[in-house]
Amino acid sequence: MRLLFVGFGTVGQGLAELLIEKKALLARQYGITPIVVGISDMLKGTVYNPKGIDLKKALAAVKSGKSLTELGKPKFEGDALALIQKAKSDVLLEATYTDIKTGEPATSHIRAALQKRMHVVTTNKGPLALHYPKLKRLADKQKVKFLFEGTVMSGTPLINLIRETLAGSTITQIRGILNGTTNYILTRMEEGLPYADALKQAQELGYAEAVPDADVLGWDALAKVTILAKVFFGATSNPFDYPCEGITGITPEAITEAKAAGKRYKLIGRIWREGKDVKAAVAPEQVDLTHPLAGVSGATNAVTITTDTLGDVTIVGSGAGRVPTGFSMLIDLIRIGAKR
Repeated sequence: MRLLFVGFGTVGQGLAELLIEKKALLARQYGITPIVVGISDMLKGTVYNPKGIDLKKALAAVKSGKSLTELGKPKFEGDALALIQKAKSDVLLEATYTDIKTGEPATSHIRAALQKRMHVVTTNKGPLALHYPKLKRLADKQKVKFLFEGTVMSGTPLINLIRETLAGSTITQIRGILNGTTNYILTRMEEGLPYADALKQAQELGYAEAVPDADVLGWDALAKVTILAKVFFGATSNPFDYPCEGITGITPEAITEAKAAGKRYKLIGRIWREGKDVKAAVAPEQVDLTHPLAGVSGATNAVTITTDTLGDVTIVGSGAGRVPTGFSMLIDLIRIGAKR
């Protein structure tokens, strides 16, 4: 299986480490022998070798601050799109930064790969939230797979759970904690920390960015809600068509009042049906302490899926991180290539 990485930051490196660690298991259990033929990253450079790139050397280079371009002879001239056009690859691994307003450059990368009949695995929320129906139609036309487990809940297999394990069920609602940063902040606030201090702590731990708007204003959760709405409910709306409220307006007094009433504040993303219409929203909610979502603390994610066959099914797990998100791409690679 010839692989092409576009984006070699935290997620791409996490997958690379797993490919090294699980090389023997992939071959023995799934009949997969990965060969990385190209890596392109806006900050770390580009390398292409159709005979295969030594992933250990690539990881060592980026960790020491060296350019990937130095690993290739001759050096590759061109950007990620040029590499996609040139490379003879079976799978594109797209893990560039998310732009929820335009979906670029990831959408162009994915479209170019699908047009070349490459399978695509991505963790990038932008293309899914904005362009999923068109990209899925293109993948189907080209008879290749377009997989994206890591776009929602990282390596916790929510998408595969709904698509495969709950196949045959009618899903009427998906509701849950889709952003670990806000869940961490709310957990710390319930313990008595002011919002500003809880946010600062989240930033120090790497959960929140220096400019935390995507998390605390609800935009990250909104993108994930939109993906679920499009993939599983057939919705056509884009992220900012849905109402969205973050956690910045929640006061310590509000948290205390909720606690006294036997409830706990969570930032909840929700998708549901009203007749033939698909509705979605992100907003803080007071969740009853008896509900499984109320007990999910820290940076953990959790989603409750309401079905006609099993009632409510709740899945809890990691929603971010180097290894969990890298693992989400590994799940999809196995689905593409497994011979058993």
